[in-house]
Amino acid sequence: MHAKIMGTGSYLPDNQVTNHYISTLVDTSDEWIKERTGIASRHISTGETTVEMAAAAGKKALEDAGIGALDVDLIIVATVSADHLLPSTACSVQKELGAVNAAAFDINAACSGFLFALNIADSYIQTGMCRTALLIGVETLSKITNWNDRNTCILFGDGAGAAVITASETPGFMAGIQGSDGARGHVLSCRGRTTDNPFADGDLSLGYIYMDGPEVFKFAVKKVPECIQEVLEKGNRNLEDVSLFLLHQANFRIIKSIAHRLRLPLEKFPVNVDECGNTSAASVPILLDETNKKGLLHSGELVVLAGFGAGLTWGAALLEW
Repeated sequence: MHAKIMGTGSYLPDNQVTNHYISTLVDTSDEWIKERTGIASRHISTGETTVEMAAAAGKKALEDAGIGALDVDLIIVATVSADHLLPSTACSVQKELGAVNAAAFDINAACSGFLFALNIADSYIQTGMCRTALLIGVETLSKITNWNDRNTCILFGDGAGAAVITASETPGFMAGIQGSDGARGHVLSCRGRTTDNPFADGDLSLGYIYMDGPEVFKFAVKKVPECIQEVLEKGNRNLEDVSLFLLHQANFRIIKSIAHRLRLPLEKFPVNVDECGNTSAASVPILLDETNKKGLLHSGELVVLAGFGAGLTWGAALLEW
């Protein structure tokens, strides 16, 4: 059996915040942000919760696949910005969708989260543990962003993307890879609550996203081409065989550098970072849904998905659409 994507969905808050508005909060400008990141605007929640956005994207993916919630037997949600430490976002999504037959859990691999979820779902399907999985990447990064820090507040957005994966006789998921480098985790981090109990005095306030931009940039432009080559070798395919490369939307300069290193035309790398910013775990599935809805994915063509982010983590998948 093969794991195959049967439907996609996404949700973005209606509130779209421009660079001009960001410039009223911190010392920056539309030109400065566009030049360094390629971002022009981002969607920011005005109250939509992580669970609400995830459920909305998941519902659209199920509708696109023509599959009912009762047929789902696995829900995996990738997020770093859950509404609650417990229950998991996935369990709350299960409740919202009425997917009573599904096992549900969250994973935290930051911007690589959807790729990790895809690898997990493929393993479950290959071992017979499930037949239909709903994978969701969702973030409300605006609640862990320091809106006084111009190095980070210009980058992040909110939203959710989802995909329905089923066991199929026809080709689909061909190869996947993933990796981590915890020794460099400090370059992109966000502190949680510290220990506060009768035996230790902690700080109950939550931290904000911290990022060493130059280090993350160097990591991404080196590691992503490597993991793309690795997943193609694992799938016995070449760069020239792939129709589209759907990468994590962190920074347009990163995407452009990756295309240059692979000696591929930029047209093979769809982008939405200009309108969505960096939505971490939601980035790849949102782009996947947009590309799908635009009719750019054709049956039988090869597609590569790749992500990179905090951890540091990275992952890639080779799919036959």
